[in-house]
Amino acid sequence: MALTCTNVTLRQRVISNGRISLYLDYYPAIRNPYTMKMSRREYLGIYIYARPKNEIERDFNNEMLSKAEAIRCIRVQAIVNEEFGFLDKHKMKADFLAYFREKAKLKYHKWDCVYQHFEKFVNGYCTFGDVTVELCQKFRQYLLNCKQIRHPNISVSRNSAAGYFSTFRALLKIAYQEKMLRENLNDFIDKIEWKEVKKQYLTLAEVKKLAATPCKIPVLKQASLFSCMTGLRISGILSLHGIISKLVPTMAITSEFAQKRQRRKPLSPSVTKHWNYVVSLVLVVYLKD
Repeated sequence: MALTCTNVTLRQRVISNGRISLYLDYYPAIRNPYTMKMSRREYLGIYIYARPKNEIERDFNNEMLSKAEAIRCIRVQAIVNEEFGFLDKHKMKADFLAYFREKAKLKYHKWDCVYQHFEKFVNGYCTFGDVTVELCQKFRQYLLNCKQIRHPNISVSRNSAAGYFSTFRALLKIAYQEKMLRENLNDFIDKIEWKEVKKQYLTLAEVKKLAATPCKIPVLKQASLFSCMTGLRISGILSLHGIISKLVPTMAITSEFAQKRQRRKPLSPSVTKHWNYVVSLVLVVYLKD
């Protein structure tokens, strides 16, 4: 019963570069059930300005203090319930990047893209203990200002950054559910808001007019109609390059991509009609390379 009487106090410690580190002070100290050692302090990885110079820095300090207080309340509840998973330091030393990479393999392409950005952001090294509120906030800011992986001269758009950070938040949630993280960090970090974009599209009448319009390059026309019917952009069509290249020896027309597309929604006869032309287009690109 002594454990339930432990007081948890939020304290501050002045460190370098004009910052203050926030930590929790446990009194009496609590015993770590994994090492059987007594634990008195837990540093949260949250830092505030020692001498805020303006309103923005003062607001930042207040926000970080509120989040640290929320963690303190969670710790009090955990101690009362005798749940000491937050003391397990072995998990904190595990490779977070390796965990991220394995999860990305089970997901779709965007997860791999977010993984590459995060790997670049942490310079190829990150443990679970490194994954703090501050690190997540810095990665959020990184995404808002970084360049594309494949096109280093082009910035990542606001909506792409929002999608990437949403994926990263999904990873944090999974890690929390699997008890690899001590708390759900999503409770303490803000998502990136999406920017409304006006999408241009053709009406059915315009598509019919396009189909009736002569074109000197038949493959180009068929690819355009295929794009209209499937919603694929030119980049999506050209991305079939790698898949179709595997089929060149047999010239088979049924591809892995087509099968995946059919599992989600059966292709219409019109789309199937244009599929051969799209394959031809990709093959042209393949042979040119």
